[in-house]
Amino acid sequence: MAMIEELVRVSRTGVERRRAEVPLERLEGRLGERPEQRPFGEALVRPGLSVIAEFKRRSPSAGQIRDGAQPGEIARAYEEGGAAAVSVLTDEAHFGGSLADLTEARHACELPVLQKDFIVERYQLYEAAIAGADAILLIVAALEPDVLAGLHAEARGLDLDCLVEVHEESELENALAVDADVIGINNRNLDDMSVDVRTTFELITDVPAGKTVVSESGIADRSVLEELERVGVDAVLIGEALMRADDPAAKVRELTADEESTREHFL
Repeated sequence: MAMIEELVRVSRTGVERRRAEVPLERLEGRLGERPEQRPFGEALVRPGLSVIAEFKRRSPSAGQIRDGAQPGEIARAYEEGGAAAVSVLTDEAHFGGSLADLTEARHACELPVLQKDFIVERYQLYEAAIAGADAILLIVAALEPDVLAGLHAEARGLDLDCLVEVHEESELENALAVDADVIGINNRNLDDMSVDVRTTFELITDVPAGKTVVSESGIADRSVLEELERVGVDAVLIGEALMRADDPAAKVRELTADEESTREHFL
């Protein structure tokens, strides 16, 4: 079984368990509790290359990344370093995350927060909204075109921005078919977990003007960011390089070359 199929299978099993405990109708009744939305999409199109800084404890490819990591502490560091948004892995089985991590990160900073998970059912959209997500990830490889369209439309109806992730040309076509505003190009192949940043350079040429493009995975140094910015990438999603850094705030500043923020930090 390909890794993406396993990830989706586990995600569906988790949804079934949680829905049995808390029916969708109860979640819908709690929508009034959600905090005021922060504009995720707008945060990615400010001048320069924006960084979506990710919190994740572990991953199938890297194993344990940062022992004892606290989402609130890391989110504050990312904000201090100049990140445009925070991404939080909420998948429990493979990444050790939870919706509680997302809520903690959001309370700790003023940045918009992306829930990164394997969303396959509308139930998860309501979970995300109540937990405080400003945006969600929709992975085209994990969804049939009609399901992608339905989830994208319902998420927008719930005022959730969508990062629609693709890895190959056919997936990009499906993302464009639902008129996705923010397109994530994942440099990682979710079948074998290999990473090649050239994926972004190859696919961005087929993205129409007016779309926000996010490059994901395999980005760890400033030279790569400069090349991505040169070809028109608006934002990058970086996780492991930041989570492994002794000083995550300083690492964000280093990657964004934010000299003003660096000076303020040391004054």
